[in-house]
Amino acid sequence: MTETSTLERALEALTGANRLVVVTGAGMSHDSGVPTFRDAMTGLWAQYDPHELASEDAYRRNPARVFGWYLWRWCLVRSVEPHPGYHALTRLEAGTDDFLVATQNVDGLHSRGGNQRIVELHGSLTAFRCFDNGHPYDSAKLESLTALSGEEVEPPRCQECGSPIRPGVVWFGESLPQMAVKQAWSAVAACDALMVIGTSALVYPAAELPSLAMRKGVPVVEINPDLTPISHEVTVSWSERAAVALPALVDRLIQ
Repeated sequence: MTETSTLERALEALTGANRLVVVTGAGMSHDSGVPTFRDAMTGLWAQYDPHELASEDAYRRNPARVFGWYLWRWCLVRSVEPHPGYHALTRLEAGTDDFLVATQNVDGLHSRGGNQRIVELHGSLTAFRCFDNGHPYDSAKLESLTALSGEEVEPPRCQECGSPIRPGVVWFGESLPQMAVKQAWSAVAACDALMVIGTSALVYPAAELPSLAMRKGVPVVEINPDLTPISHEVTVSWSERAAVALPALVDRLIQ
């Protein structure tokens, strides 16, 4: 099937949708140069098991190692820009009555790209907080810290309670933020179309969202250069990068 005909099929599936949910994963960020969690484990970080860098137990054992890893990733994310696909989703939100982005990404690029209604299912790399009490911590205070690959960095302390600072992401063994989960599931239950972009459809519970939409019988459009477990089940599977497909699609949808 040609790319043109796939675009036409996607347009047919999404035209007239007034309650739209967009589910995004690591492939959305990849086009801006953000490596996936495991792809970021290169260089000196490659010596560690993922659980040594992303769990509460790991943080208790070696807070400087874990904080250094996330500080390095935070600096990496700040050095990239949202690609044209993010800006296309912002235009799509402005032209849709009811719109929600439910993202598995923690990089904050949807917000930087202009989207307003976002739920971050796996938390946020930019929303630092204290380890013991969850007091928010202004990430601007981190700008003076260096973040070299593999470098351990002692976390700063909370000004309210003295607890060490951690990233606001969901670590292994932690539950997803319940408010975000509730918002995402409620939006999909009420939507009349869903897009799933750059996600492997393997990470649960977020992988349940396209299945929920399909069980409702609403159109589901997948944008991903790679085949996924749902590629043969969705209404349209478009084998293309988000940075290319989304601007082309939204240019035709929003005129």
